[in-house]
Amino acid sequence: MPSSKKPVRSSAAKMDAIKLLKSDHAEVAEMFDKYENGRVPKARKAALAQKICAALTVHAQIEEEIFYPAAREAGGKEVEDMLNEAEVEHGSVKELIAALEAGSPEDQLFDAQVKVMSEWVKHHVKEEENELFPKIRKSGMDLEEVGAQLAQRKAELTSEKAAA
Repeated sequence: MPSSKKPVRSSAAKMDAIKLLKSDHAEVAEMFDKYENGRVPKARKAALAQKICAALTVHAQIEEEIFYPAAREAGGKEVEDMLNEAEVEHGSVKELIAALEAGSPEDQLFDAQVKVMSEWVKHHVKEEENELFPKIRKSGMDLEEVGAQLAQRKAELTSEKAAA
């Protein structure tokens, strides 16, 4: 008698690319909120800032390696300018990440750097979620396939960072 069970797929394989990226956005927004609203003791600020930096580094890398190239192909000229702007925004955030990773909460500009990074990331997220993602959703991109690639690469990068 044939089995009526369907093959089990991992949840990562079922998560579309946009849902995965929005989940990352929400996770980082919560960390920024925690940092900025004093819900973390001063002694833990450095650890939280490093956690924010690590999450943003992985997120930017998977977008740049996988999502943006797929979006350029699927969205064509309509999304080209948005993706170019997004990559420039990533560069600015990477500069702040480098400054934060080299600094400490005792540095005069540390909290200001976290605040500015938060503002830039919020701006970037708003543009992606309100402008880019709707265009990509309509583009015909295979969001589940790209989502699976993003999830796999994110897991690889996260385990590399944890091992370092």
